[in-house]
Amino acid sequence: MTERSEGAHVRAGANGPGAADGASARDRETVSRFVEHFAAQLVEAGMPRMPARVFAALLAADAGALTSAELGEQLQISPAAVSGAVRYLAQVHMVSREREPGSRRERYRVHGDQWYEALTNREAVLKRWEDALRDGVDTLGPDTPAGRRLAETLAFFEYLAGELDALMERWRAHREQLFGRG
Repeated sequence: MTERSEGAHVRAGANGPGAADGASARDRETVSRFVEHFAAQLVEAGMPRMPARVFAALLAADAGALTSAELGEQLQISPAAVSGAVRYLAQVHMVSREREPGSRRERYRVHGDQWYEALTNREAVLKRWEDALRDGVDTLGPDTPAGRRLAETLAFFEYLAGELDALMERWRAHREQLFGRG
């Protein structure tokens, strides 16, 4: 199987009826239902709709990578919508861009560790939030209702930051037990 067909999305009739990422056992509708269902869950959790759909489509692709054209065709969205979604997903470290060998086209890829990467890259965000909350407590006063509320939020983020490293270490060990070194 070629690299292109491994990364290809579901195309009606491309590899026989119901071919999906080179796996004929899945049909286009089944994959599409999963993509839209999972994307809806991501949207409910706060992710913008188009990045959620693109991320779910990439996650459902056997190769874990698709081109802009493949994403646009699969999701029935414009190149501009794909570009905006990928930009967002790259900024939050949930996808990476790579060049197709011998081509100027880019492919967008999810990795097995995308959740780990997305979480650990949030450390800088958490640190900025902590700094802003600390300033807020100082500005509003620690003895005011708003200052106490900010202080509790600050304590939560400080606690979370302290636990995140240990949690990620436990996850790496657990992941290796389940899936081997990756």
